[in-house]
Amino acid sequence: MLRGVTLAAIAGLTLGTAACSPAADNNSNSSGDKVTVTVRLWDEQVQKAYEASFKEFESKNPNITVKTVLEPYATYFDKLRTDVSAGNADDIFWVSSSYFQPYADNGSLLPIGSDFDSEKSGWVQAAIDQYTRKDQLWGVPQLTDGGIGLYYNKNLVSKAGVSLENLQWNPSDPSKDTFLKAVQKLTLDSAGRSADDPAFDAKKIVQYGYNASQDLQAIYYNFIGQNGGAFQDGENFVFDSAQSAQAFQYIVDLINKYHVSPGAANSNDNGDFMRDQFIQGKIALFQSGTYNLKNVSDGAKFPWAIAAMPSGPAGAVSVVNNIIAAGNAKTSHKDATTKVLQWLGSADGAKFTGAEGAAVPAVKDAQQAYDSFWKAKNIDVSQFAKAAQGKTISAPTGVNYGAAFNAWKPIFNEIFLGRTPVESGLKQAQEAANKAMKG
Repeated sequence: MLRGVTLAAIAGLTLGTAACSPAADNNSNSSGDKVTVTVRLWDEQVQKAYEASFKEFESKNPNITVKTVLEPYATYFDKLRTDVSAGNADDIFWVSSSYFQPYADNGSLLPIGSDFDSEKSGWVQAAIDQYTRKDQLWGVPQLTDGGIGLYYNKNLVSKAGVSLENLQWNPSDPSKDTFLKAVQKLTLDSAGRSADDPAFDAKKIVQYGYNASQDLQAIYYNFIGQNGGAFQDGENFVFDSAQSAQAFQYIVDLINKYHVSPGAANSNDNGDFMRDQFIQGKIALFQSGTYNLKNVSDGAKFPWAIAAMPSGPAGAVSVVNNIIAAGNAKTSHKDATTKVLQWLGSADGAKFTGAEGAAVPAVKDAQQAYDSFWKAKNIDVSQFAKAAQGKTISAPTGVNYGAAFNAWKPIFNEIFLGRTPVESGLKQAQEAANKAMKG
């Protein structure tokens, strides 16, 4: 899962070997001895695709065994920080843009050097740009999210008579807000009354309309952009603005005022709660990215499809993100690690991820396999590409981003629970985040 979003930072040191190719230090299996390269990631679906891919790799490289290590996303970055610091990290590990800078700056990553020149032209350029720092690329692009879409339960939407065409939310002009009306119609209590009915009982809800929650990548980052706000300016957090406050207030009201989404106590610290509720048929609309396609396809027992997510006063704005596989600079198998990275960056190696429908490969020649997988299932995934090709807002980043996230997260928890007012909470969270970012 390409989560940029329930997003632990490392003190920055100067990396003195940035210009070297990772294969330049020849200390792996030149003697022909068999070695094992471990690859850490957080997505179970991609893990399955990787394992199929590595079987083919091992047939071509009999002296190298590749093992995947799955670490749940909720604990992934904290554990990675600890393991890298202790020298216990895997040979290759996934990194998101929010966290990669300190690893690049303190010499924890193998630079992607000239050994990869023949492959680089086949990688998604946005991913290369996102992970290039000080003129050096620090990982092999693996996944690209595209934009965000709106998964919907066809049965529930049809029964409610709701149209998902051109949904718009508006925090200042209710007459232009078609989105709130739609999710109210899709929210039902135990007596079958919708949330726009004066007799609706918010204490006995059996079906929710939407997944409003503290989900950076799928929810609030997009709402901020769609209201003309910003989350960061460089590495400075600027989410305490009138536009961003309006966006946050709108989301919080969906939960606590209009009751069209489950309470934040369920989702503040469980990034999979909303997805699982949708799969169980308890939420009609589930806003998310390509990273949940396989989960929904495998789990949902009802007809579903993907529509465009609602747009705001500033239009349809979507967050776009990419994930890299980074080589551990302290690996004792640099040659073998480089070969595995090269395989992951090739069309042959990446095709398995696309062919399983697990995620969109960041290797362009492997993307057709992904499109073909979903076309065979009669699932139109074009909404994600359309969102990515429109207005976008970049995923957050920063050398001390992890510390900043840990500073604002408990305050955001209280905001989404409705116990801290949005404006004062955002001001407090921004001050804490910027202080943490400065170290």
